[in-house]
Amino acid sequence: MRVAALINASAGTVEREEATALGSILADAFNRHGLSADLQFLPGDQLRDAAEAARLKASSGAIDAVAVGGGDGTISTVAAILAGTGIPLAVLPLGTLNHFAKDLGIPADLDEAVAVISAGNIRPVDVATVNGEVFVNNSSIGIYPYMVVDRERRRSRHGQSKWVAMFWALLRMLRYFPLRRLSIRAEGWSEPCRTPCVFVGNNEYCLDASSFGTRERLDAGTLCLYVARQQSRLALLWLAFRSAIGLLDRKQDLRIFKSSSVDISSRTSRLLVAMDGEVSVMRSPLEYRVRPGALRVFVPQA
Repeated sequence: MRVAALINASAGTVEREEATALGSILADAFNRHGLSADLQFLPGDQLRDAAEAARLKASSGAIDAVAVGGGDGTISTVAAILAGTGIPLAVLPLGTLNHFAKDLGIPADLDEAVAVISAGNIRPVDVATVNGEVFVNNSSIGIYPYMVVDRERRRSRHGQSKWVAMFWALLRMLRYFPLRRLSIRAEGWSEPCRTPCVFVGNNEYCLDASSFGTRERLDAGTLCLYVARQQSRLALLWLAFRSAIGLLDRKQDLRIFKSSSVDISSRTSRLLVAMDGEVSVMRSPLEYRVRPGALRVFVPQA
């Protein structure tokens, strides 16, 4: 099997291990499992073009699959190019959290992750879109995109670590506390709301303490909306803490909706929108859609 392996040079694991050492580890793993791999370490802003080039190679028969190494934002970038093409995607979990890889059951160990590619077990999974932009995990409106923007500003200006910058971004968010007046429309119903946060999942997320933040299925063909109820700053902070330890009360804390398509409109013409950890400015209304089985991925044997 011939694989184009696109690695985000700024991914968490790559920065810790250094590209040269990690490249040697990956090359040995691909060789050990009988795969021919073209390893490319790329800056994040070059991944989309590299994925497009790999797509053309796969379409012409020059390669058989595309592997992507990085976090969820990196995977989402490459998945957006491959969705709907039939070209299989392999995931190398090299990010900080690796939510998509975990939900697929991809091992964290790189040699074992490469072994999954060699085994050749491919499964179709859903992707979701907002105004045509693909995401594989989730999208959100409200407090989280503002925190991400503030976090990255602090990292750039002050050299703070990701988690330290996020802590200070959380405190700033609680000070300004943005609430959004939104109208949510989906398949025959419409409802106004005033909320600090709307979370849209590509399939349903578990809220139980033992499996909080994971998905049992990535192929149910549905979007799942989680709308935080309007509350005070202190109550929101308490909600965030209970979310972190998996003690949410589904009825008291959230309103939950399922649908294959959702439109969210706002009084403002543009909204900050997070998608798999990356933030964009988008025009309202936001049109969320699910594309069932659009992405083919290598997964472990059941």
